[in-house]
Amino acid sequence: MFARTDRLLLRPVWNEDAAALAKAISDEAIVRNLAMAPWPYTLQDAKEFIQIERSDMTPNFMVMRRSHAAPELIGACGLLNRNGAIEIGYWIARDHWGLGYATEAAKAVLRIAYSLGHKQIHAGYFADNPASGNVLRKLGFVESGSITSTFSKGRGAKAELIAMQIEDLAKTLTLNEQEGGGNIVMRPPAYYDSHYVHEESFETILKTAA
Repeated sequence: MFARTDRLLLRPVWNEDAAALAKAISDEAIVRNLAMAPWPYTLQDAKEFIQIERSDMTPNFMVMRRSHAAPELIGACGLLNRNGAIEIGYWIARDHWGLGYATEAAKAVLRIAYSLGHKQIHAGYFADNPASGNVLRKLGFVESGSITSTFSKGRGAKAELIAMQIEDLAKTLTLNEQEGGGNIVMRPPAYYDSHYVHEESFETILKTAA
């Protein structure tokens, strides 16, 4: 699965991404706000991440900034099945903070999640990283009322994690579109073939699925 937004291309991770991935994420300010990424983050860590087998139901995407030159890897965004609950996670390289890329990428991934049949989505952010909480609220997440002490590999210690959720993904996506969700085109794995699939408006998808 691929997705294209106004400024980004979301695509699967490739073996050739290892160096660019390691360079983009090798920043303690990023890794400390992730639960499963180690610090320091090395090229070997990137190679091992690339080799992880992933279910089609929980895809993970490299976030590529589109430009007139070759797309630049600036982050990642994807889904995770944690004990039956579908979670979304993301990170953006420091040079690209504050530009709305996390929100733009995550909106696309939420729409992909719906197309895969997911109805509820969970997320969380560390209490000392309120910027991530702001991104989640923009996406339509609300606090679930749960705050847990969660181990972060990047910190090497536990920290308070604030749980958030979207209870009704279809409703949330419809509201996002009404508020101006931006143009998103989803494509099948045969992205470079001639059979391109353009996504219709979300309201049309809901009518078709009903």
